[in-house]
Amino acid sequence: MASSVRSSEGRQGGPARDRLAGILLVLLLVALGAWAMAACRSGRHRLAPGKAPVIGFSLDSLVVERWQRDLDVFSRSARELGAELIVRVADQDPAVQERQVRELLAKGIDVLVIVPNDADRLSQVVAEVKARGIPVLSYDRLVRKAGVDLYLSFDNEKVGSLMAEALVRAVPAGGYVIINGARTDHNAIMLNQGIHRVLDPRVAAGKVRIVAEFWPDSWDSAEAKAKMESILAGSRDIQALIAGNDMLAEAAINVLSENRLMNVKVAGQDADLAACQRLAEGSQYATIYKPIDRLALKAAGYAVMLAKGEPIGVDAFIEDGAGPVPYARLEPILVTKDLLDATVIKDGFHDAKAIYLNVSH
Repeated sequence: MASSVRSSEGRQGGPARDRLAGILLVLLLVALGAWAMAACRSGRHRLAPGKAPVIGFSLDSLVVERWQRDLDVFSRSARELGAELIVRVADQDPAVQERQVRELLAKGIDVLVIVPNDADRLSQVVAEVKARGIPVLSYDRLVRKAGVDLYLSFDNEKVGSLMAEALVRAVPAGGYVIINGARTDHNAIMLNQGIHRVLDPRVAAGKVRIVAEFWPDSWDSAEAKAKMESILAGSRDIQALIAGNDMLAEAAINVLSENRLMNVKVAGQDADLAACQRLAEGSQYATIYKPIDRLALKAAGYAVMLAKGEPIGVDAFIEDGAGPVPYARLEPILVTKDLLDATVIKDGFHDAKAIYLNVSH
């Protein structure tokens, strides 16, 4: 009987013990979760109350005209928001940029804003920054596989689509040349996707022919010029050309001019002053205007918010190769000769006198 009773108690005690074990497990998981959250919070860099946030700005280069404007507007906006700014420019050298990011980290920055030279090579040093609890804003170029806290840029696929659509309207059939940006810049890849989304159906329909497509090692005018000369040595049957930016467009236009092929329609991006002058003069057909002032102003605001640990609401995410990261997008704007007054001039991006310097208006 005793044995029977013990057996009965064991059977009744089994569910009780299971319930107790379940409760203890839940409590343990809650405790572990609380500990993990506390660990994350303690690992996250905190800005001392009343302290001005220190922004580290790591910039690939100032070779392209627009980047000086980005830096000027960002610097002014950041200081107006009460932040301190430390700037480093890597002169298109990813090794230098890696070293400079570590220098910024050693100086006690509260947030890193980075325009990477190489989307993949900078991943490791950005991971080091994040491991120290410092938030990272990827400015206009995405650092891949780094899980940045925010990617702020224009819709780069749309930039490519706008260029291609403008040329297709002007040149519905014929030979096209594509001069891409550097593969190390993820923007160039997205730009290319937008271009091909428009052109590929027309190629399949036999209307458009891709005479040549080129990926330079960097955003380099000399390389683009040499490649364009090589392309023309093989074929002069070209009616349209898409360039990764206005600097590359200028290099191509110079070669076309030397070969008396100024009837080729050329599109670029950035709405550089020289490009807008070429639009006014007729040597370049289109550019894409990306309101830099808005981008830099937003970036400064977001950087200060990240430094203070304030939440940032975004409505989009982008895949960085390792997972989705928050993505704040701005809209690019097509500019042709007829749209100069209504876009870059109206916004004060460029002065009308400067754009129409060499032509009557």
